[in-house]
Amino acid sequence: MTRAPKFRDTHISLAHGNGGRMMRELIQELFVPALANPQLDTGVDAVSLPVPADQELVVTTDGFTVQPLEFPGGNIGSLAVHGTVNDLAVSGAVPKFMTLSVFLEEGLDIELLRRVIDALANAARECGVAVVAGDTKVVGRGDCDGIYLAATGIGFKPRGTDFALDHVRAGDRIVVSGPIGDHGAAVMLARQEFGLRGDLRSDAASVLPQAQALMTVTGLRFMRDPTRGGLATVAHELARATGLTVRLSEAAIPVNDSVQSVCELLGFDPLYLACEGRLVAVVAPETAEAALTALRTVAPRAALIGDLRVGDSQVVLDTAFGGQRSLDELEDDPLPRIC
Repeated sequence: MTRAPKFRDTHISLAHGNGGRMMRELIQELFVPALANPQLDTGVDAVSLPVPADQELVVTTDGFTVQPLEFPGGNIGSLAVHGTVNDLAVSGAVPKFMTLSVFLEEGLDIELLRRVIDALANAARECGVAVVAGDTKVVGRGDCDGIYLAATGIGFKPRGTDFALDHVRAGDRIVVSGPIGDHGAAVMLARQEFGLRGDLRSDAASVLPQAQALMTVTGLRFMRDPTRGGLATVAHELARATGLTVRLSEAAIPVNDSVQSVCELLGFDPLYLACEGRLVAVVAPETAEAALTALRTVAPRAALIGDLRVGDSQVVLDTAFGGQRSLDELEDDPLPRIC
């Protein structure tokens, strides 16, 4: 196999986005070797993909503007893969393909870009996803913070697979696949805006194994990955869509001690912090324990954390001290540019 020549430029210039030699070299010598797969053909403007006859096509799209670009546990490249894959997984699909749009700022360090693309490529391979098409744009200094990514994910699910909010009923139980808030807390510390350092790592990862474990159990109603706005925002989505009261148990919700300490110190609530490797699911009450057992085969700290009840459309938290408090819907963004 002929190895692509090494890309020798040290920083991104506007010429890397002009469609000429420098843009061709950027793509062929940096992107293609990292993302290499049989479906990626940079000589065409569109790609044809096989669709299994007995499957439904599932498509999602997302943008990624996290700051800083690198953080403990990942970077914007791996995050783009995991965020895209997870939106497909909680819909009941197996992710297969991605397209990628890359927006680069003039002056960006090529070594940083290389780390981002390598992390993206490694995450895609680990998730069984092929990047099959893409586009590159370069903007002037100050017009973006280094790198923005936009991704479209394509997956397939068996016909008739349907996990949706309109299946949720009073009495259903709520499960989360692991400790919440790790991603939000890790990115917050990586910014060092508060003069803090720690060993927190983002939980960014594929939730496909978690989703597939739950899908082996009857009575699965709904799944969602609690990214921006965290667990509390998913709970409000449930309450708003069903007209029911979502009741959560603070004592049952897993939170790592390091996340809890950071939140107490800085005045954040882990219930509202983003996760990038967790899912929240609603299951029928009669199969809730079976669902938890299945989920714990791949997510040992999964927990049943609440239920849905007849009542006003609201989210209520039973506190660890025996009281109750209403969880407000998120309005201001306490931690922008988180994903």
